[in-house]
Amino acid sequence: MRFGDLEVEKHGHVAVVEIQRPPNNFFDTELIISMCDAFEAMDEDTDVRALVLLSQGKHFCAGANFGNREEQGKRENRTESGGNPLYSAAVRLFGCKKPVIGAIQGAAVGGGFGLAVMPDFRVVCPQARFTANFVKLGFHPGFGLTYTLPKLIGQQKANLMFMSGRRINGETAYEWGLADVLTDQENLRDEAMKLAEEIAENAPLAVLSVRATMREGIAEAVKAQTDHEFIEQHRLQQTEDHKEGLRAVAERRPGNFKGR
Repeated sequence: MRFGDLEVEKHGHVAVVEIQRPPNNFFDTELIISMCDAFEAMDEDTDVRALVLLSQGKHFCAGANFGNREEQGKRENRTESGGNPLYSAAVRLFGCKKPVIGAIQGAAVGGGFGLAVMPDFRVVCPQARFTANFVKLGFHPGFGLTYTLPKLIGQQKANLMFMSGRRINGETAYEWGLADVLTDQENLRDEAMKLAEEIAENAPLAVLSVRATMREGIAEAVKAQTDHEFIEQHRLQQTEDHKEGLRAVAERRPGNFKGR
């Protein structure tokens, strides 16, 4: 089955959802909406009990597609009251019902990091890289990360990542509790499937019930947090520092920020 740039294959009671925008798998609103459609279709398929989310290519998701002029135009023309279709789609993802295991290779950057923390569990390799580099862009974190990341690694480590823009590898992610399984890159998909199958062999109604209890209110919380994140992003988007941050990241150099 195809949903835009996603391919979905069923293996027994596990559905594998693969992002196919290699090598970097940059995301945009269209990709996240396609993912929502795929996940919701799997929610309706009673034969599917767990999902594996992974990407084709070098990186899991190296961030937003700033090179897409149409997407950039949509982003720049939004107003605070007009809302953000990308974040509306993110809330839909968090509202899906079945357990998700993320297989994270290479980079998960910015909003791609937000996507990587959406699953219930993460399987990583040492080559995985996680960074909330928003401050290097003169920007505010998004995709609900300011809600989801502290839940996983604690407020203090989340503060460190948000305010420094620091990048951590798969081994550190495992030590910090961001990842549940650390394995070799060659075994990443197999280990993600193994965990999904371990979950899928259990009574499906009980798994759904437990998951609903453990994630109660998460979609509503992400909605409230992305509403706030978007207001801050819209405000900072007007600054000279944000424009300099975009240039600096594109040119692979430190930003020359002026505080205006």
